[in-house]
Amino acid sequence: MIIVGDIGNTETKICLVGSNNKIIKKINISTKRINTLALRNSFKILKIKNKIIKKCLFCSVDPKSFKKIKNFLFKIYKIKCYELKTLKLKKLINIKVNYNQIGSDRLANAIGVVNYKDNFIILDFGTATTFDVLVKNSYFGGVIAPGVKLSLNTLSDKATLIPKVNLKKTKKVIGLNTDNAVRSGFFWGYTGLIDNIINLIKKETGKSFKVFITGGFANLFKNSITSKVSLNKDITINGLIKATVLIK
Repeated sequence: MIIVGDIGNTETKICLVGSNNKIIKKINISTKRINTLALRNSFKILKIKNKIIKKCLFCSVDPKSFKKIKNFLFKIYKIKCYELKTLKLKKLINIKVNYNQIGSDRLANAIGVVNYKDNFIILDFGTATTFDVLVKNSYFGGVIAPGVKLSLNTLSDKATLIPKVNLKKTKKVIGLNTDNAVRSGFFWGYTGLIDNIINLIKKETGKSFKVFITGGFANLFKNSITSKVSLNKDITINGLIKATVLIK
């Protein structure tokens, strides 16, 4: 069995994976609340105490949180844990941009879909909204836009008369009250942003792409984007699972 995990700015996902590369159990922790007690409780849920863990791999955009998890796993379970960017990833994917400037979660996403014959755009609705571009087996870079939830919260925090709303699809663009106006602005605004960026990537590269979407708001936008998209909530985890072959 192996352990893989995705440490994001907001949430950390940790998975126990079986010998057939299938996820057996998954847990989510608030990244800001990662401490020894939270990790003890979380790994009790995974029930790894009497299991043989052959490999452990994380992608992380929060080095301090990764260090806490790494130290905890070694101290309590004697499991050695690796971060994705410390591995020789060029054996799996050709990286055409500055390696130090790419988040390891985005590299995990890319590894999760790369198949050496197709071109991909991976759209991830996380703390930021990211677009990553793969041509065959090569990572060509991407786009980082403000995250949907972060932007929504910032608007209500900074504008006294703008309430916090739950984002959902609106049938009409013109809102008849403040709540609906905010929902419309964010839903149709981000739909337009997504479609425009995908079209600009196609125009700039002169290529066609398969588009995958993942992350928190993927379900909300999947049927409103003009381009044909495939939803896969486990792209990041699948990339980590594939990358464990690089751990000796």
